[in-house]
Amino acid sequence: MSGMLDNLLNKFLKFANTKTITALKDGFVLTMPITLVGSLFLLIANLPFQNYGSFMAKTFGENWNIGLNQVSANTFDILAMVIAIGIGYAYATNEKVDGISCGILSFVSFLIVSASSTITESNEIVTGIIPRAWTGGNGVIAAILVGIFVGKIFCFFMKRNITIKMPAGVPVGVANSFAALIPGFVIILISMVVYQLCMMIANLSLTELIFKVLQTPMQNLTDTWVGGILIVLLMSVLFWAGLHGPNIIMGVMAPILTANSIANQGIVESGKALTMANGARVMTPQLIDNFVKFGGTGITLGLLIAALLAAKSKQMKEISKLSIVPGFFNINEPVIFGLPIVFNPIMLIPFILVPLIGLIITYGAITVGFLTPFNNVQVPWTTPPIISGFILGGFKGALIQVIILVLSVVIYFPFMKKQDQQNLLAEAEEK
Repeated sequence: MSGMLDNLLNKFLKFANTKTITALKDGFVLTMPITLVGSLFLLIANLPFQNYGSFMAKTFGENWNIGLNQVSANTFDILAMVIAIGIGYAYATNEKVDGISCGILSFVSFLIVSASSTITESNEIVTGIIPRAWTGGNGVIAAILVGIFVGKIFCFFMKRNITIKMPAGVPVGVANSFAALIPGFVIILISMVVYQLCMMIANLSLTELIFKVLQTPMQNLTDTWVGGILIVLLMSVLFWAGLHGPNIIMGVMAPILTANSIANQGIVESGKALTMANGARVMTPQLIDNFVKFGGTGITLGLLIAALLAAKSKQMKEISKLSIVPGFFNINEPVIFGLPIVFNPIMLIPFILVPLIGLIITYGAITVGFLTPFNNVQVPWTTPPIISGFILGGFKGALIQVIILVLSVVIYFPFMKKQDQQNLLAEAEEK
C-alpha cells in the first residue's frame, strides 16, 4: 500500500510541477497574509460565547464591531482580485519576465470581465462600481482563469521580444512599462471582447456567468445519502480548485437544509419522537457545518494536528502553528491558501476523503438511531468542535466529532509527510 501511495503521489507531483499549476500554487500563497490577518479579526468579531455580541454592544456601543467587519470585508471580499494579481505575477516571475507588469495586467483584465454595476433593494441600477459580491469567493474561478490567461499571453510576447524596446540607459521601470504596452494592448483587447460576448449572449459578465453555470447543477440535490455525498464532494472539489465551495453549494442548498431542520422542529413540537420513522430529515445545516466541515472545509484541523506532531520543514511547522488557533474556531483559509491546499495535488485525496468519511459516519449514526436528527437548535459557526457536538447532540455528538477528528489526523498524516518532504527539498535547494 505504501508503494502504491508513493507511485500515485509521484504522478501527482509531475502534474503539480507544470507551469500552470506552479503559478496557481505560488499565486495563492501570496494571499496568505490577508487571509490570516482577516481570520483573526473575523474571529474576534464572532467569538462563540453566549451573549458575547450583546455584552460587547452594551460595553462599547451598537457599532462595536464595524471596524472588525471592515477588516474582514476588505480581506476576504477582495480575495479574487488578489488571486488574479498573484497568479499573473507568479507565472511571469517563474518565466523570468516582468512579474509586476503581468500582475497589474491580470488585475485590470479581471476587472474588465467582471460586473461593473449592481441592483439595489429598490431595483435601481448603480453603475461605475466594483461589486464586492464578485471580488471575493464568488469570483475566484474567474480570477484563476484570468491570471493564467494573462500570464501565458504576456510571457508569449515578452519571450519572443514582441515589445517596444527603449534605448540603453533608460531606467528599468520605464523600460518595463513600455515593454508591456503591446502584450497589454492584446490582453485588454481580448478581455473586452470576452466581456462584450458574455453580455450580448447571456447579459452577464464572465465572472457572473461562471458562477451561474456552476450553481445550476446544484439545484436538484435532496435529502438523501447520495445527495449528501454530492454536496460534500462538490464543496471540497470546488474549494480545492480555488472556488469557495461552501458559499456556492450552501448558497443553493442552505434554504433546503434549513427547511429540513424546521420540519424536524415541527415533529418535536407535535409531541412525537424525532426519529426517521416519524419523518425526520437527516441532511440539515448542523450536519454539514458541525460534523462535515468543523475546523473548516476538508476538516483541515486533522492536517494541522498531524503537522504539529511530525512535520520537519519550516514552512509546514510555521503554517500549522499560525493556523491551528483559527482552525479550532473553524476558520481554515490560512492553511487553504498558505500551504497551499488549493490546486495542490498531494492534498486533493485527503481533502475530499476526510469530509466524506465525516458525512458517512454522522449520517450512519443518525440512521441507526445512535444520534438524534437535528432540529432548529443552532450554534455560532465559530464554536470549536467537541463543544459544538456536545451542544447539538450531547456526549454522543461530541463522541462522533472526536472519532471523525482522530480519523482525519490518521488520513492526513501520510499526505502531510509527503508534502513535508517536498518542502524540505525546496528549503534545502534555497540554502
